Amino acid sequence: MTSAMPRRPGPDRLVYWQAVDSGRLLLIAAAAMLVTASFASTAVLLQSRPPINWHAALAFGGLVAFGELLRLALPGGREAAPIAMVGAMSYALLLMVAGDKAGVKLPPELVVAVCAVGMMVGALPHIAAGRPAGIAGMCTRLVAVAGVAFIFRSIVVAYLHAKMWPLIVAVMAVLIFFGWLIDTVVSALIRADDVGARFSVALVDEVRVQWRLGLAVGASVIITVFSVESLGLPVLIAFIGPLLVTQVAFRRYAGIRNTYLQTVRSLARVTEVAGYVEAGHSRRVSRLSVAIGRGLGMAEPELLALEYAALMHDIGQLSLRDPIPGGATVLVSRADQERIAEFGAEVISEAGVLDEVARLVRCQAWPARGHDPAPPLGSMIIRAANAFDDMVGSSTDRDRSVAALDRMRLDPVGYDVGVVTALSEVASRRVASRL
Repeated sequence: MTSAMPRRPGPDRLVYWQAVDSGRLLLIAAAAMLVTASFASTAVLLQSRPPINWHAALAFGGLVAFGELLRLALPGGREAAPIAMVGAMSYALLLMVAGDKAGVKLPPELVVAVCAVGMMVGALPHIAAGRPAGIAGMCTRLVAVAGVAFIFRSIVVAYLHAKMWPLIVAVMAVLIFFGWLIDTVVSALIRADDVGARFSVALVDEVRVQWRLGLAVGASVIITVFSVESLGLPVLIAFIGPLLVTQVAFRRYAGIRNTYLQTVRSLARVTEVAGYVEAGHSRRVSRLSVAIGRGLGMAEPELLALEYAALMHDIGQLSLRDPIPGGATVLVSRADQERIAEFGAEVISEAGVLDEVARLVRCQAWPARGHDPAPPLGSMIIRAANAFDDMVGSSTDRDRSVAALDRMRLDPVGYDVGVVTALSEVASRRVASRL
């Protein structure tokens, strides 16, 4: 007798692939063709039985797999695998293994094949645990490593000799930078498409986040290549320790940022729990503000401060004896708005580390024109997003959104024209996405 157990519906693969943007599909397709060609070329090559150091292939492939297993979460929802990149780049630039007097016979196709297998093996535990496979990130790293391997092994090795080590180091440094640049540019393209940011802004943000990690990876690659040449493959185990320390430092930084955001979100909910504002108001204003900021080309550090300020923009309402009906500050006088904003800024300033956030909250009640000094862009964005949500709320009614935007356009003194224009674009996407 079998009991009727409810089955969990399987994932809708078709819906998943329909949700993948064209940029990601193009990247995945390019990486798939690269891997397929590399495996085919390697299979043909192996029929001639060339002298290949399979111990090196196994060691570096294992290092790549270990690095993919220990992926690093960077600020902004990014993922990186610095240890995997060190292993892959080192294998692509490998000159000689200690004890192998004939040098390393390493076709670039074999480099791509070994690194691809290592990445797939390292991704299996993530898939088994129900976490994202990180296909786009692996494809980006593989394309960068392939570019370095084909240039170095097909062109550079043929013209350089072992005694020309200063030139070899210089060429390695240039190629490592080239590989990092490929990784950064492709990541910026994908991120710009994901969050709706301008590519130039996304690229600057990506460089700002990645350059320190890229510098550590580049130095580790050069040290690894020459250490393996002098001491052999066991030295790879010794290098895992420093790389892990570096990765832990970056992970701790990302953890601190996430803790800050969770704390701010919890603090923002105080006004909702106390009944001063409508449920979900702070989160909606925050999302609108960040989307407007991206549309206006704000950099990621500015967007982070904007997100914090938008989440806590109504914290000053706790100073009121009687809540404003619906929490809509757009309905009260300008003097009351400024008093609420000032109290909220004072509360935030007590933290001692959110001075810019406090400034944005303090200035949100200032009109866009005619105030001396002029309010910062972030404050004007919060002012517009807050007014829009006060008038529209969680409704998806197009007429309400149009009426709210028209009312704001008729007040060019209170609301910045450029901000309202960006808000109208965000609002149109917002309504369409919720139907």
